[in-house]
Amino acid sequence: MHLLIAFVIIGQAAQVLPAIGAAKTASAQVSEAQKKNSEALEPQPSAATGSGPLSAAQPAAQPSATPPSPGSGPAAPEGAYTYDPNGRRDPFVSLLMGGTATRPTGASRPPGLPGLLIGEVSVKGVLKSKGAFVAVLQSSDTKTYLAHQGDKVMDGAVKSIMQDAVVFAQDVNDPLSLVKQREVRKTIRPETR
Repeated sequence: MHLLIAFVIIGQAAQVLPAIGAAKTASAQVSEAQKKNSEALEPQPSAATGSGPLSAAQPAAQPSATPPSPGSGPAAPEGAYTYDPNGRRDPFVSLLMGGTATRPTGASRPPGLPGLLIGEVSVKGVLKSKGAFVAVLQSSDTKTYLAHQGDKVMDGAVKSIMQDAVVFAQDVNDPLSLVKQREVRKTIRPETR
């Protein structure tokens, strides 16, 4: 019985020893690759800095792997990484916006009610003027606007105004949706009644 156990242990040790050797080899390869990467990322002194002529101890600066294209903006500082798409799409541009357009920022919005999204407004009240209802809308920055039926907002329009609610026709920007507009009903907040 003891002899059988000894053969099993020796057999398992024979299988483990090559695995340990392979692990040591892989560890050495990883260390070598990390060393090469750290050497490549170290800033190289250049002749433009006025450090004098290159000596044998100073390696020559290597040219950038991706030369800046003309008109691409300011040159990246030395040692910074630049992205070269090589004909691929930019991964930071939204696919939903067609790949070229970006979402409007706060600076490009028109002033007033046309620059507000439906989700940013709340209904604070409804007035009756000359037989028609006028909605009192408040934006997320606490500015107040008067809206009539048909007035445009950034992502839709005021469809109808009732005594206790405002109905918006919101444009749907989902290319997979069959519905291009949906109705959003916003009621007067109970605390303002």
